[in-house]
Amino acid sequence: METFLPPKPLVENADFPNQRNRHLSRLNCDAIDGPIIDIVQRFNQLPYCFTLQSCYGHFLYGCQSDTRNTAALPTTHTISTVTYRIAYLAICVENSLRGERLIQTLQQTESLDPDNIQFCCAEWFWKQQVNSYALQVEPDRFKCQDTAVLDYKEALKIERLRIGFFKRLSDLLLDLVGCG
Repeated sequence: METFLPPKPLVENADFPNQRNRHLSRLNCDAIDGPIIDIVQRFNQLPYCFTLQSCYGHFLYGCQSDTRNTAALPTTHTISTVTYRIAYLAICVENSLRGERLIQTLQQTESLDPDNIQFCCAEWFWKQQVNSYALQVEPDRFKCQDTAVLDYKEALKIERLRIGFFKRLSDLLLDLVGCG
């Protein structure tokens, strides 16, 4: 996020149920990147949070200029740099015991790779929606940016990490929401 901040403490928000209903009524699943639709939908099944924005993370290089591309990076020696559009999930969390537990659980996701996964707040999200948080996959040196230019080898590492990151979120949600 361009305005990365450490996570803020939850604050009172009496309008949370109405805000949640408004956001969910406007959710357009066609705008969600295919590989993470289930994750977004499962987060939105939790009554103590809702999603604000998400991105699977996209790699642009050479002739690959589709900003919604979700295909794996090719195995090649001809790509030297890759523009990476950040993978992230932004959510709003209810100020409750369940909301606090969710935040603590999501913060643990950083342990997959603390140099490349951040749990944070973005000031512009918070101004629009208090108690908003983001989990992002991006090299720490670029954590305040929405895109980064990576060398090919690092892009491959970030791609593998992104897959593991979303797998971890999916597994977490299976525990929280269940299979059906």
